[in-house]
Amino acid sequence: MALVEALVTGGIAGGVYGLLALGLSLQYGVARILNLAYGEAVVLAGIVAFLLYQAFGLSPLASLGLLPPLFFLLHLFLHRTLFLPLVGRTLALNGATEGRVILLTFGISFVVQGLLAAEWGGKLFSYSYLSQGVALGPTAVALNRLLACSLGVALVGLTHFLLVRTRAGTAVRALSREPEEALLVGVPAARFAGYLFALGGGVAAAAGVLFSMFHALTPAMGPEFTLKALVVVILGGLHGALGALVGGLALGVAEALVTRLANPGLSLTAVYGLFVLGVLYLRGQREAARQ
Repeated sequence: MALVEALVTGGIAGGVYGLLALGLSLQYGVARILNLAYGEAVVLAGIVAFLLYQAFGLSPLASLGLLPPLFFLLHLFLHRTLFLPLVGRTLALNGATEGRVILLTFGISFVVQGLLAAEWGGKLFSYSYLSQGVALGPTAVALNRLLACSLGVALVGLTHFLLVRTRAGTAVRALSREPEEALLVGVPAARFAGYLFALGGGVAAAAGVLFSMFHALTPAMGPEFTLKALVVVILGGLHGALGALVGGLALGVAEALVTRLANPGLSLTAVYGLFVLGVLYLRGQREAARQ
């Protein structure tokens, strides 16, 4: 019974983790920006959703329609003012440039963390929304978790459809795999990169709102969300939306198994373990390709 409950709980969490990682995958896989401030966007959106719910009674579903567009515009502004001068219009990054970009995102992460800590310190943000249980096979699941999972999977599926079935999606996939060849056929690399980086910020906001429905948030949780998103991206192998969803399910199930069958305090250890395994797997794939 405990194993079944862990699998169900982990699978439901994996749907939200897939959405969490999708934004970082778009930012890194297409815009070539490894955004270490990604988790801060998730936390900030979740806190704002909490404040809107507490102050105005605005449901998280309404925040889901309000906050992602605002974060999209914010990230588009950041890309054009801070990142585009570094990465250039051809997205041809060398080691030095990529290092500067990572340091820039690292600095943004510290700035946002400092502002959040100055305003709210170690305050815990949590509210009750659709917390009643729903029977799901042999176990019961909170309705807010089930709704968050469903919305997360739906948004990942919609992104996959747009990337695979539309002309713009074809250009995005070409830019992510062969940027130099995409430039030769007229794909506007800088514009697409800016929009994809901004879209990643909007996805981060959506994930933050969904997490706020069932997960207590603190201003210092940004690096944890960044780590989890990075782990899922690595597990998914940067294979777009479906890769993010598969990686999210793997992380969710691993966390649930460790929490239920071993020790809840080891859940973050499972995250680090999957990170190491994912890095070793990708390294083995590169070695096989070279041979």
